[in-house]
This record gives sequence, C-alpha cells and structure tokens, in this order.
Amino acid sequence: MPFANIKVPQAALTTAQKEEIVHRVTAMFVDYFSEAARPHAMVLIEEVPDGGYGRADEVFVIPDAYRATS
Repeated sequence: MPFANIKVPQAALTTAQKEEIVHRVTAMFVDYFSEAARPHAMVLIEEVPDGGYGRADEVFVIPDAYRATS
C-alpha cells in the first residue's frame, strides 16, 4: 500500500486544498504503481500546531497572512 504523510502548519490549508493534495498524490501513486494502487493509496495530512515545529533553534508560528480563510 503506497502511503504519504504530509505535515503542514495548522490552519494553513483549506479543506478544498487538502482534498486536492489527496487527489494529486493518489494520482502520482497511480502513475508510478498502476491503477491497481488507487484503492490502496493512503494520504495522511497532519496539521502541526503553531509552536510545534522549528528549525535551527527557531520555533515557527504561521503568520496570519498565510492562514486559510475557510
């Protein structure tokens, strides 16, 4: 079973954007593994809360301008 785990900042994507990611990643799996992979493809989008991730000692908080509106 092909599996993708995508982590994004909380509230950065709309429901429609998440659905599009699921469809596109599933299509990519089908391109690589054939149509037989479609019913077994798993795409997990995890939202990480503000302050729950960082790099090089910097904790990230998503700016309001980048938050999804719906």
